[in-house]
This record gives sequence, structure tokens and C-alpha cells, in this order.
Amino acid sequence: MGSIGDRLREERERLGVSQSDFAEAAGTTRKSQFNYETNERRPDADYLAAAALKGADVQYIVTGHRSDTALTADERELIELFRAAPLSVKVAAIGALSAKQEPLAQGGARQVFQSSVGQAVQGNITNQEAVTFNVGQRAKKK
Repeated sequence: MGSIGDRLREERERLGVSQSDFAEAAGTTRKSQFNYETNERRPDADYLAAAALKGADVQYIVTGHRSDTALTADERELIELFRAAPLSVKVAAIGALSAKQEPLAQGGARQVFQSSVGQAVQGNITNQEAVTFNVGQRAKKK
């Protein structure tokens, strides 16, 4: 996960800002910025608040866990749409985002993707063994 200094440098670089420019925007000197990024010193709350205004994910800098507020508008929209989608759409979305172009297996079929929510196969498949398909959830008894 790295240190606070490592994550601070990562955020600054993600934003495409030099140490000097980031330091100025956060109300400190380039030397202090360098000390923060090399773990010689820890930034205070005023510095972190100014860094947040510059676009840095302060939650990530401090804890190592990304904040939802650090997402771009299109990433937030994608998450909102994904959360509201039915399982079949979630499976298709994960498949589209994680699909790899792999050579076709024997018989011209290939597995397009597999994830924790399902898989898809493209092409004709002949099964030599019994196949079980589980779709949806069982209805609860009332």
C-alpha cells in the first residue's frame, strides 16, 4: 500500500503537477513538499485541505483507500448505472470491460470472459459431459 509520502507523490503525479506547483497550491514550499513525499515530515490538515481543492484524493493519501469523491464524472456515472442495472447487464458490462482476445479453442469456440458474476462463451460448443446451468436465485418459500 505504501506510505503517506508515496501516496501523496502518486496523487500529485496523477494530477500531472510538479512538486513546486503542488506545494504552491497547497500553501507550502517545494522543500516541504519534498519532505512530505519522502516521509521526512507529515502534512498537516490545512495542507491536506488545500491538496483536496487541487483535486487530490486525501482519503487515499491518508488511508490508502480511494474515495468515491475522487472519481471523475464519467466514473461516477458508470458506477451509478452499474449499481442500478440488473445482474444480466452487470455480467455483460464486466465482460465488455474485461474481455481479452484469445485464440479460438478447438471447434472454433472461445470463452469471452469469466468473472465472479458469470461467464460468456462465443462459438459452437459440444459438451461430452453433463452440463448444469444455474440461472437466477431460487424463490423463497412463503
